[in-house]
Amino acid sequence: MTTTMTEEHTEVGSKNRDLPPQMSEDDPVPDSEMGGMDLSEAVYHAIEDLGYTAPTPIQEQTIPPMLEGHDLVGQAQTGTGKTAAFGIPLAETLDPRERHVQSIVLTPTRELAVQVSEELQSLCKYRRLRVLPIYGGPSINRQIDALQKGAHIVVGTPGRILDHLGRGTLRLDWVRTAVLDEADEMLDIGFADDIERILGFTPQSRQTVLFSATMPKAIHNMVNRHLKHPTWVKIGGEAQPLEQVKQVYFEVATRDKNAGLEELLRSRHAANKEQGNAGQTLIFRRTKRGVERLVDYLYRRKYSVSGIHGGLSQGQRNTVMNDFRAGRLELMVATNLAARGLDIPAISRVINFDPPQNVEEYVHRIGRTGRMGRSGTAITFVGEWELDDFDPIRRHVGNDLELGRLKLYS
Repeated sequence: MTTTMTEEHTEVGSKNRDLPPQMSEDDPVPDSEMGGMDLSEAVYHAIEDLGYTAPTPIQEQTIPPMLEGHDLVGQAQTGTGKTAAFGIPLAETLDPRERHVQSIVLTPTRELAVQVSEELQSLCKYRRLRVLPIYGGPSINRQIDALQKGAHIVVGTPGRILDHLGRGTLRLDWVRTAVLDEADEMLDIGFADDIERILGFTPQSRQTVLFSATMPKAIHNMVNRHLKHPTWVKIGGEAQPLEQVKQVYFEVATRDKNAGLEELLRSRHAANKEQGNAGQTLIFRRTKRGVERLVDYLYRRKYSVSGIHGGLSQGQRNTVMNDFRAGRLELMVATNLAARGLDIPAISRVINFDPPQNVEEYVHRIGRTGRMGRSGTAITFVGEWELDDFDPIRRHVGNDLELGRLKLYS
């Protein structure tokens, strides 16, 4: 998605765009390029506007059972089109004539809530379905006003959703489909009880859909409690990096990491200038303080850089994300806050300045590049005190992870 949303866009209402005269909203398209799926002209036209030419494997296997009303568990690597996998069925099956909330989509982060809302808005625009993101940071009164105007799909983080439920400003009595997006991440950051409470506000007859990159025991327990005879779809292996991402690691003394990073950035800048192309770089640090220190270091050396972490206000985070999406920043330094779900197509390289702490974290981080079939590069710096912790990742990835050498040590 290229559309950006600022803090002011609390409501993402679908515009009343008209279909071309020859199109009827409810007529199916028998042989569309989306795998011949039985979709209405309105939804197919929205898909066409987005430039989708064929379904990804996760979409191909999840959309038909969702359209048939089955509960579903979908497991796939990041960047495989999971939002459209549940968004297309929502756009197809919800009723624009009913003003109440018919679908609730839960996400682990505010940024992902914004991104999912934007894509759902695009998919639903010709069906005149209203999509509303609900997350902490923006004025809750503005969100209350938007809810009073009516929304068909609410996308939000568990904490702010519960806030509205407690105030009585959001009702889920008529929810047809509940979607748990990035479910493993929501459990990792402590939302298990919140999810249980939110689902308790929805009808027992609802359709429940869960998407997750990994399937730990806690996810299986949640599936057993809340899903009815679900269809299971698994694309790819368990916690495997994307094939189109080149993976390299460098053994770098902690004191030399800044110099090593500058070496990589200078060589990349020279290559881009020679080839006439550009790409953005996402750099991961483990702590907020680490982000701030590295941003300050790079800024003083005239790099186009900004940082994002949980200590920033929502307005500050929105500004950084919008600037990065729009290409106004070449570099973004982040904690794991940005490691999940965000689709920024221009990211051609991920650098783990601090190595991930486990295989799952590694896969989620490097999945920010190589999105939707594009190529990308993932680089990891491993310091002298980090070699033992990095060994399980190196063994898991195997021969796809190359050992590089910096000129710094030549």
